[in-house]
Amino acid sequence: MMELMDKMNKSNCTGMESKLAELLLDPAHADAKVNAHVAECAGCKRELEELKATMGLLDAWKAPEPNPFFMTRMQARMRHEREAAPAGWLARRIASFRAGLAYGSRNHARPLAAMALTIMLLLGGGAYLDLAVWNQPAQPGPNAAAVHDLQTIDSNAQVLDQMEALTSTDNNNGD
Repeated sequence: MMELMDKMNKSNCTGMESKLAELLLDPAHADAKVNAHVAECAGCKRELEELKATMGLLDAWKAPEPNPFFMTRMQARMRHEREAAPAGWLARRIASFRAGLAYGSRNHARPLAAMALTIMLLLGGGAYLDLAVWNQPAQPGPNAAAVHDLQTIDSNAQVLDQMEALTSTDNNNGD
């Protein structure tokens, strides 16, 4: 019978860890179901007591005072590590890369970024202007209508000449 009760309580205990933390931190706003479950379940009650004990130890703990010379020694060690030369060329490359990541790069990227942005703006603006001009239809010149009319008259004259040549050969063959 006791095993059956333990199995039922374990199935009800799923997801209770976060609810126990809420109960521990703010018992006034805790859900009534959580309070009832903790009152009935020995495992959850033990877990809540352990959380209370842990919180009590954390409240009683005092952080140690830092050594007043800590930052001075840390900066000296960082300077020493930065200046130390590694053995081989591969080790120097790796150390240089790690130092760049850890201590910051000595090369400043602002001028390079400004130049890259300027180039991108120039290319983008040029591409935009080229597309704006390319999408516009060609504007006819002021004399385009007169030229078109003359071309039409000329092509009509050629057609008339061809028709006359045909009719004259038909008349010559028919006589």
